[in-house]
Amino acid sequence: MKTHYLLMLLFACAIGSCSSETIEPNPLGEAENAVKVEQQLLVLVNEHRVSLGFNELDFSDLAYVHANKHTDYMIAKGTANHDNFKVRASTISSAANATYVSENVAKDYGSALEVFQQWLASNDHRKTIEGEFTHSAASVKRNSEGKLYFTHLFYR
Repeated sequence: MKTHYLLMLLFACAIGSCSSETIEPNPLGEAENAVKVEQQLLVLVNEHRVSLGFNELDFSDLAYVHANKHTDYMIAKGTANHDNFKVRASTISSAANATYVSENVAKDYGSALEVFQQWLASNDHRKTIEGEFTHSAASVKRNSEGKLYFTHLFYR
């Protein structure tokens, strides 16, 4: 019986000591950007758009901030996803007076060209790339195993 109470006391102490730890402001962390891959992706998208007679997309610092946050989020989750897209879209719409926001996401492709080709092969992703947008930004980051994660935001 004394052993049972001793174990409960130790457990309570352990729980109490954990609660005094400070929580970091960004528990997801930030991965380093693969800037060359980001630039290559933006060039590929704009070259494709121009070849079809569409406008080039202007780079958006605002979209880049939100793309980076989402890429870090995907890395933390270990999956490509559109989680919280409505919040990103609403924030960008409010800040840039945008009327439409869209995004393409991916993971595990080895280069800008590879993900770009896969996006073009998908009707939904192609529609975004070829859509009536004026601004974009692409965030590409590597996870701890070196695999690339991609978030490409578009708006008008």
